[in-house]
Formats: sequence, structure tokens, C-alpha cells
Amino acid sequence: MKKALTILSFFTLTNVFSQGGYEIKVSIKNFTDSVAYLAKYNFGKQYLVDTCKKVQKGTIVFKGKMDLDKGVYFLVNQQKGHMFDFLLNENTKLNFTSDMADLQYNLKSVGSKENEDFFAYTRFYMDKNKAFSELREKTKGMSKEDSTKFISEKVKVFSDEVAKFEKDVTAAQKGKFFGDWLNLKAEKEVKDADMPRLKNATDSAFYRFNYYKNHYWDGINFSDDRLLRTQFLETRVNKYFDQLIQQLGPDSVIVEMDKVLKMCPPQSEMFKYMFVYFMVNYENHKLMGFDKVFVHLVDNYIRTKKAGGIYDEKTIEKIIEKSDKIKPLLIGSIAPELMLIDTINGKIVNKMGFDTAQTSESVTKLYYANMQKITPMYKPLSSIKAKYTVLIFWDVECGHCQTEMPKLVEVYHELKKKTDVQVVAVYTLQEFEKWRKYLISKKLDFINLYDPVYINNMKNKYDIFSTPKVFILDEKKTIIAKHMPVDKIPELIEIHEKKFKTN
Repeated sequence: MKKALTILSFFTLTNVFSQGGYEIKVSIKNFTDSVAYLAKYNFGKQYLVDTCKKVQKGTIVFKGKMDLDKGVYFLVNQQKGHMFDFLLNENTKLNFTSDMADLQYNLKSVGSKENEDFFAYTRFYMDKNKAFSELREKTKGMSKEDSTKFISEKVKVFSDEVAKFEKDVTAAQKGKFFGDWLNLKAEKEVKDADMPRLKNATDSAFYRFNYYKNHYWDGINFSDDRLLRTQFLETRVNKYFDQLIQQLGPDSVIVEMDKVLKMCPPQSEMFKYMFVYFMVNYENHKLMGFDKVFVHLVDNYIRTKKAGGIYDEKTIEKIIEKSDKIKPLLIGSIAPELMLIDTINGKIVNKMGFDTAQTSESVTKLYYANMQKITPMYKPLSSIKAKYTVLIFWDVECGHCQTEMPKLVEVYHELKKKTDVQVVAVYTLQEFEKWRKYLISKKLDFINLYDPVYINNMKNKYDIFSTPKVFILDEKKTIIAKHMPVDKIPELIEIHEKKFKTN
């Protein structure tokens, strides 16, 4: 059972407790377990709050001297796992009764009107589900056509009854935590009666999408930390950014993310959870270009201390260090300059003693002693003349590179038939002969370069923590795509070509 409940671990928040305490008593007829657990929802996760180690005759008591966070809690036992949800709000002295014969349906709350309404809401849907199941039984023996018609008519009646029920309950619970829970759960879709007359289905779909997006956060109070401890907030945030906003690109995510963070009071628990959610999701995002969101968060919240009190100083240093590496490599940035040397001049440099130098001091001494000879050998990245430059960092010993580099030869030759392209293949290590022999054996007819004098610090400059690492640059050496398998290079160049023609 404990494995199903996880503790939020990606950052530490200190719960603010006040004196007062709590006492939650649950009496369940026919309950046979000797142990029960109290747990709560916490922004997409669940974790234990208390344990009753001595359940006596179905009576469970949780008691503590400190107040619990307000929100949605639930009872757990060894046999059935999750048993039922309830609201813990202003009243922290709660008393529930039920019967294992039908636990959910028999739930009663003594002294908490809000929880009694909460349980009644659940019972309504249990009744409707039961009634609908009975309807299906009545269709047995009917023809398919009659069965479909019968069910369709009843579904319409059921839907109308549910809609009215939801409307009435929402109105009755307005201003209460249960009402906020209902609002968080509800989808804000435009009603058919409110739809304007539009020319075609595409326009109608576009209108519905915009209505849904524009009303998505209606009535959701980001000043209320209780919403963190519900089943729905993280799901809603995920849906909004993954399904509605992400498809529009990183700039749209940044705009919408800033709006959400602005709705959260500064330094509130809500702000901290939302901020960490964005940091975790966009630090190593799977979609190309979305590292821009992470850099924005660092520049606008970490550096400015708007997100203070979340991370310790060492963590902040690491976050800023990572952002500083990523920022020059964002799509739309000019690729950092590289001063590299080819295989022919590599032989000459090695004879100077660079290949046997053991320390950074000896390399530095060799460099300054031979600087005038070395400087003319450099082939700067910026000197490559091509409409597109494929810049790839790789290593002879890298298994993935051994798969990708021969593929790149084929991709390169095909691309050359269609557009002006060059491949700059940068070897990231120093084993010259092994590299040179591999180039010859695999016929890698690229612009093959490396850094035998250790002047570029390219692993840090290009954030190379694994190989191969690929960038596509335009004629100005602006990064237009990155971090893709080589077989995706033609597709991404084609997309850029179409975009260029459109603009």
C-alpha cells in the first residue's frame, strides 16, 4: 500500500502549521482491518499524513496536535486501498460513519454540512450509473435499431438531469471549498445554444477551441492553496500546457506561463508549486526549442529572486550555470564560434607535442610557443560558406555515432542534390590516428575538424554531455534546429525552406 503513495520530492516546502490540532473519527460497520491510513492529494501526488495502528471494532481515529493543510483527504486500508475522499477545511474535528456492505453509498458526515453535500454529490452519480445499467438490461431482446433509439432517448434525459444537477449544486456551493472543487473539475465548454452561426465546421471548431482556451481558468482562484490538495489542479495544468498551448510553440508557453504565475500570490505555496512544475517540465523538454522556456524562468524569476525561498544557494548556482550554457544555443541564436583544425594540419600540430602533453600548463606553454604557426591553420565555423551547415559533434568510440555517421553520409549526398549544404563534423576527442582511419574507412567526406590545441572549450560551449549532437545552421550561422537524429535533417531543412518562402 505504501508504494502507491509517494512523497513530493523535487523541492522542499515547509508546511506552515498552527496550533489547534485535528481529530478525525471514522466508524465503519464490518471493517476488519486493524490498521488504517490517512492520506492527502498534493498537486498530482499522494502521500501519507497519519496512521491509526489500532483500529477497534471498525472505529478509526486520527489525532494530532498540529493543524493539517486544508484540502481533499482520503482514507486508505491494506485490503481495498483507497476507500473514500472527504474535505478537510475549517472544521478539523470530523466524524464519519459507513458500512463496508456499500462503503461509498452509506457514507455519512456528523457535523460537517460541506462533507454531507460532498457525499450526496457522489451518491447522485452512483444512482445514475446504477439506473443506466438497469436501462441496458431492458434493451435485451430488442433489435439493434430499437435498442439504439431507446438508449439515445434515455441518454438525453439523463444528460439533462445531470446538467441541471451540476448547475444547482454549483450554485448552492458557490463561495465554499466544495464549490471551488466543482469548478476546478468542470470543463468550460461553450454550450450549443450559445454558439454563433458560422460558415463551416472549421470555423466552428476554431470558435470552440478559442472559447475553451479563453475560459479555461474561469473561477479558479490561484490565491487558494487548498486547490493544490485536490485531484484536479495538476491535471488541468498539464492539459492546458500540453494540449492547448504547447502546440503553439515556446513563445506561447512563456506568455501563458507568466499569466498563471502572475495569478499566484508572490511567495505563496501555490506560486512555489507552479514554478517548480514549470521548471521540472521545461528544463529538459522533449520538444525542440522548448529549452527557451527554462531560460526564461531562470532569467525572469531565479536571477530576479522572484522565485526566492524555493531552492538553496547551491541549487540556484547549478540552475543558473545550466541556463548560461543553454542560452547561447537557443534556436534563433548565432552559433558560438569555433576555431578548429583539419586532419592535414592536425599532423603538423601533433608534431609540436600537443598529442603527448599531459597537463593544461604544458598545453598552454606549447600553444603560446607555436601560436604564430597555429593561427593560420584555423578553420573558423563562421568561415564555412553554405546556405545550410549541419554541425555535428561526435566520437569514434561512441556506439550511437557509429550508427548515425554513415547515415549522415547518405543524407548529405541526397541533400547536396537539392540545396547548398555543408557538414562540419567535429571530433570531440584527441586520438588523431583512430579518428583519421575511421574517416577514411567510412568515407566521411565532410569538413572534418577537431581541436588539438584545446582552445575552444567546446564541450562546455556547446553543452556536449553526450554524442552525437547535431545543430542545423542557416547561411548566417543562426541555429534553426538542433538535437535531432540525422534522418530528420532533410525534413527540418524542408520545413525551414517553406517557412523562409512564406516570410
